[in-house]
Amino acid sequence: MKRILVIEDEAKIVRLIRDYLGKEGYKVVDARDGEEGLAAFRRNEPSLIILDLMLPGLDGLEVAKRVREDSEVPIIMLTAKTEEADRVAGLEVGADDYVTKPFSLRELVARIKAVLRRSDGDLGRSDIIERGSLRIDRDSHQVTLRGEKLDLTPTEFKLLSALAEKPGRAFTRKNLLDEIDRYPGENMTRIIDTHVKNIRKKLERKEEQDNFIETVHGIGYRFSKAEE
Repeated sequence: MKRILVIEDEAKIVRLIRDYLGKEGYKVVDARDGEEGLAAFRRNEPSLIILDLMLPGLDGLEVAKRVREDSEVPIIMLTAKTEEADRVAGLEVGADDYVTKPFSLRELVARIKAVLRRSDGDLGRSDIIERGSLRIDRDSHQVTLRGEKLDLTPTEFKLLSALAEKPGRAFTRKNLLDEIDRYPGENMTRIIDTHVKNIRKKLERKEEQDNFIETVHGIGYRFSKAEE
């Protein structure tokens, strides 16, 4: 049974999420502030975290940063804020997705299932993608660059795999949203751009600049054929 950690200070929202996810077959653990949430994360080893952006004490962004220091567990942010900058900030610290309040519980469950599919990897596939010094192992869900392991979130792993599988192909942002089971709408440009920015940072090397992911102006992104 998948364990979901809900870090949210509004008791009514926690109760609704707990009841709904319980009916969907998930075990739910909850915490009401940032410090309690980090303690619950370390105690329970959840399969996924639902994390409110606005928390008493440590806010959601700081909690996400600290979780990412130790784990690549999937994170879905909950936010009542409508500013695009707040949503992007959540993605930049390592969140895999976000849901804006008020939200549908059915939509939340759909997002959870999509993120967990990415986290579990492509079941039934055990192939390895090698592009120059980059190695993507779909079976173990690991990425290495010159033998050094890179820590990617499930969403980043899925995006990089999709791009690297077809070097030279120009993917639109809509194509890439489909690859990560993300709903179109809201601001697809910033969602994909933020994830690609995070991937590029993790691929950067001080000794030598690799140009794995190229921007295709007016379209989206492609994996460089030079890195095959």
